[in-house]
Amino acid sequence: MKNIKTSTEILNKIKSNFIGLDTIYTLANGEKTKRVYLDSTASTLMMGAAYDAIEAFYDHYANTHSLLHFSAKISTEEYSWAHNRILTFLGADPQKYACFFTGSGTTGGVNRLARIFRDYRPERDTVLVSLMEHHSNDLPHRKHSGRVIHLPLDMRDTRPGCINLESVERELIKHKDRINYIAVTAVSNVTGIINPIYEIAELAHKYDALILVDGAQAVAHLPVKLYGHLNPGRNIDAFVFSGHKTYVPGSPGVVVCRKDILSAIEPEEVGGGMVDRVYVDRYTVKEAFPDREEAGTPNIPGAIGLAAAIEVMDQIGMDVIFEEETAFIHMALDKMKNVPEIQIYGETDCSICERAASISFNIKGLDHGLVAAALNDYYNIAVRNECFCAHPYVKEMIMDDLLEAADDFDIDKLDPEFILQKQGMVRASFGLYTTESDVDALVFALEDITLKKDDYKSLYVAASAGNYIHKTFRPDSRDRFSVRNFVADYLHEDV
Repeated sequence: MKNIKTSTEILNKIKSNFIGLDTIYTLANGEKTKRVYLDSTASTLMMGAAYDAIEAFYDHYANTHSLLHFSAKISTEEYSWAHNRILTFLGADPQKYACFFTGSGTTGGVNRLARIFRDYRPERDTVLVSLMEHHSNDLPHRKHSGRVIHLPLDMRDTRPGCINLESVERELIKHKDRINYIAVTAVSNVTGIINPIYEIAELAHKYDALILVDGAQAVAHLPVKLYGHLNPGRNIDAFVFSGHKTYVPGSPGVVVCRKDILSAIEPEEVGGGMVDRVYVDRYTVKEAFPDREEAGTPNIPGAIGLAAAIEVMDQIGMDVIFEEETAFIHMALDKMKNVPEIQIYGETDCSICERAASISFNIKGLDHGLVAAALNDYYNIAVRNECFCAHPYVKEMIMDDLLEAADDFDIDKLDPEFILQKQGMVRASFGLYTTESDVDALVFALEDITLKKDDYKSLYVAASAGNYIHKTFRPDSRDRFSVRNFVADYLHEDV
């Protein structure tokens, strides 16, 4: 009989079993070290347990929508389990909510929902969107939903925090009969600031608006409950997230939405699997979910792998995961605040605005691209820089720095390349596999870079689009991965 492990034991087992944690690169100084992966907000590493589950499933792989041979039956049942597993993980009643998978991660799901919500209540042409949104939860509403009003953020000592609830209610009252829904992110992909989505939902429903939540940065980091609140006004109408940000690269995006909304209009995407009958002059759409929303052959292995990762996280407990990651965020913030040259963006007092996963910053006197390049080339720390597909939010926070860099010039007349070099941040982001030593490595590197600003400036040249290139160092060719070379080696190696 197997021993039943505690949450902590499962967490410790899982966090060291991610593909890519042992990846080694050669640095500019010739040293070979393991990569420190701090780019999880862009895309997480692959969970070993989910990878193994997919690999085991491939022995039984077949298409779904059939129960008449062994493999098809297994695929159909496991694919169905994946939908239900996600619903229960998010606290969404399967009788009231449907889960379906989409391509293009969160982006595909938000575009679908923007069109669905538009057609569901065509008499309402206005959407409230927060200023901190990723483009994926801003541009689809601009394109499909008519008028978009951007909501401001709480400000304290010039640091933007969460969405301002007073502003939300003010706009709901002002445009009461025109607002269809509010679209907000649960967690900012730039600062990691956590928004009060349940309070926003309560306000939305008070004024007969719906709420759509971008959960791309939330699902892997903190507990989520879409339904079953003591106050039903706090329930969430629609929720979207991405598998590639939830420890399964290659898995699909996920939409969870109220069935009554989805049932009210015919699905926009049609094809095999979502119809009951097709005749020469007509067809009938299935009533059952998720079939009616998933035309064509789905990403079956990706969906099953994603559900496997969610099963693991649920076994650990999202409260346990959130507590551990919060400790790393607080540790990193405290240590970075002790370096005067580091400018951290967004509210840094976690008693005012709690954070999950991300910290964005700059080093005074150094462009974001140079800092990111130096972290990679000399410390093997993988971070992201620029504007993280959240241009209005980043510009709002960085405008003072940009004006200072531009000195007395008219910013509208500056060289676009100059603006790209200055207009951006560096982002370090954490995941299940992050350790205290990763945080220490980041802080040490940043302290070292601040002490050697002039040295690093002399080593790099500015390239296009805000990037920086080392004058002499080029990555070791043996560190490069090429699919073509891999296939060639595979085909011609001795058996």
